[in-house]
Amino acid sequence: MGGLLLLIQYTLIFASVLSVVAIGGMFSERSGVINLGLEGCMVMGALAGALVMAFTPSTVPGWIVVILTLLTSILAGMLYSMLLAVAAVQFKADQTITGTAMNILAPALATSVVKAITLNTGDRKATPYLYYVDAHEFFIIRIGTFELNWFILLMFVVVALAFVILYKTRFGLRLMSCGEHPQAAASNGINVIGMRYVGVLISGGLAGLGGIAFINSANSSWPFDSGVVGFGFLALAVMIFGKWKPINIFLGALLFSLFRALGNTYNAFSFLSDLPVNPIIYNMLPYIVCLIILAITSRNSKAPKAEGIPYDKGMR
Repeated sequence: MGGLLLLIQYTLIFASVLSVVAIGGMFSERSGVINLGLEGCMVMGALAGALVMAFTPSTVPGWIVVILTLLTSILAGMLYSMLLAVAAVQFKADQTITGTAMNILAPALATSVVKAITLNTGDRKATPYLYYVDAHEFFIIRIGTFELNWFILLMFVVVALAFVILYKTRFGLRLMSCGEHPQAAASNGINVIGMRYVGVLISGGLAGLGGIAFINSANSSWPFDSGVVGFGFLALAVMIFGKWKPINIFLGALLFSLFRALGNTYNAFSFLSDLPVNPIIYNMLPYIVCLIILAITSRNSKAPKAEGIPYDKGMR
């Protein structure tokens, strides 16, 4: 029973990261821009949030630390996503190359910042860690032996809001029209460039939120040179598996997170720990499952028709 509770706990924690980031990617792609830089936005959001947690004075009340951390992470993700917005929307650069460059730059930038803050002059080989044990505790919710965090509640809020915004508001319908047929949207008075900027900024903000959720999932410190171990790409896979729909994305995140959680909890299940299997295999499960599921379901996936295509007024 204890092992099952632990599995549920980790599944929900990882799902809170994947759901939020994947829904961020959905907003960007619904507007017509492929945000492959979600991984980089997560790293920058995590860096900004970790700095707030590490250096906010201990006299500041916990709830203020939580709010400051969340807002700073969201803002950092949005600012970093502006690199994609300016390059891909304004200058019509290749969205795939721009997103890849963002993913390469972010861990290097984060590592440089943290090393500059934490390393002693004579200790040039130390790992760039930021410790935020006390602030990390503010995000924890304990129900008996069951330990969750506030990001799980935020996940349900984000999923519900995304569904309402996308399908029940004028903004959401306009955003989707920009990702399906931007020229037709423009002919109806919709500012396609502006909507695409907004879509990318929303994706960056949610990715930044997912970044701070990731480092708070089960850690009280984080080595920045490891980035977010592919969670941004896994979120993209969840988005595609969920067919760019909030509820489907949430269910897909639960499925992928279940396999990811097994990598952390397999020792709690004797029938798994007794198998002659290298423990690393369990950590690889979500990525293997991701490849298999996408190979099976990708034929039925219908992406927004204009995603990845720079907007040109003259096109018909």
